[in-house]
Amino acid sequence: MDMLWAAVVPALVAGGLAGGAAVYLSCRSRVRQARTLLDISLQLNSTLRRSEQIELIVERAKTILPVEAASVLLVDRDRQELFFEVATGGKGDEVKRIRLPFGEGIAGLVAQSGDSIVVNDPAADPRWSSRVADATGFVTHNLLTVPIVKGGLVEGVLQVVNKRGRRPFTDRDRQLLEAVAQPMAVALENARLYEQLESSMNALAATTKIKDRLESELQIAGGIQMSFLPRTMPSAHEPYDVCALLKSAKEVGGDFYNFYKIDQNRLFFTLGDVSDKGIPAALFMAVALTLLKGKMKPDLSPGELLRMVNDELAADDPMLFATIVCGVFDAGTGEMTLSEGGHCTPYLVRATGEVQPVKLRKSLPLAAMPESSYYDTVVSLAEGDRLVLYTDGITEAENAAQEQYGGGRLQQFLRMTPGMSSAEVIDALLMDVFMFADGAPQSDDIAVLSLMRRS
Repeated sequence: MDMLWAAVVPALVAGGLAGGAAVYLSCRSRVRQARTLLDISLQLNSTLRRSEQIELIVERAKTILPVEAASVLLVDRDRQELFFEVATGGKGDEVKRIRLPFGEGIAGLVAQSGDSIVVNDPAADPRWSSRVADATGFVTHNLLTVPIVKGGLVEGVLQVVNKRGRRPFTDRDRQLLEAVAQPMAVALENARLYEQLESSMNALAATTKIKDRLESELQIAGGIQMSFLPRTMPSAHEPYDVCALLKSAKEVGGDFYNFYKIDQNRLFFTLGDVSDKGIPAALFMAVALTLLKGKMKPDLSPGELLRMVNDELAADDPMLFATIVCGVFDAGTGEMTLSEGGHCTPYLVRATGEVQPVKLRKSLPLAAMPESSYYDTVVSLAEGDRLVLYTDGITEAENAAQEQYGGGRLQQFLRMTPGMSSAEVIDALLMDVFMFADGAPQSDDIAVLSLMRRS
């Protein structure tokens, strides 16, 4: 509040009492709006249920912008349509039964273009579709629609209708509603992962009653595990080449990886190994990946992220733990920030073929002990350099004589990889390991991640 007065008092002196009072009221309004936006971000993390999250957003949006009605429409990509997930106002139930094709009406255009649209005179705007209004009898005087965007894809739209007092929507209103919509995409993704996990758990419980219970459980757990891994690799236009692979020793396992863009230049990545095998390890992996993705924010370092995730996992006193390495790569600067918890030593492979172990400050595995500390280490990648992460299924792979593949063989292999793509490195590494094993059965899960800075 002292900072607020520090901004208001000069205006009172320079502009007179009336002008200063107007500035003061404007400042109070902006502070109240900022507090509401902060409240939205905090409360979104209080629930992982999609309907609760969206209802919270809609009610807060109506707090910031006094309107008669508000709605959230989500994208159905299979049908190329929008459907009303939440709609408030007197005609909310009728509205929720309507679906809109992409490109139809203001909501359909926003979903198609990703650009916000303000319409203060719908009757005079040829883009406006009256289908919803005709079906419900709701009279629309003006409306403001903004996209809900994640990773460059429109996941839905947030729309408010009929500003109180018949006042027009302004550019300031648009900016406020876009600020409300900004955290929604991440919250919806977290809710989707939670619903997927919850649905899978319910299915798993049901299959235990079936005669061939074990086979069904393994199939479901394997589906859960694969659904949490990235389905596609980044395009060749990205300034980095990243690829990862998971090969479980049995139907399901405990190794895991993930990577995704934080923003235009930065890539988050992680790789880890749960201490058990089978269904318990797969479920622990699913929870760990959900927390890692749900809690990661653009201003959070890998060490801070691991501390938060560890506190969540350790609070339930699980019988399992997971070793892990995670990091953030800035393609603009080439800097990579890494943090680890009891995992195998990563390797940097320079464009010249030189292999360097990355000496990270050691910490405990996730869930091993509450309130553990995790540390950040910064390394730089020049063009053509790569980082290789792996689980001990690589180095501890054995042949018939019970000799292990080992770190020495791994470094010798990596010296031959300059000029290869990440996918080629991973394929060749697995081939080298299997040739060394010479038919001996795979005794442990294997996961590998390769990240190269493109020239």
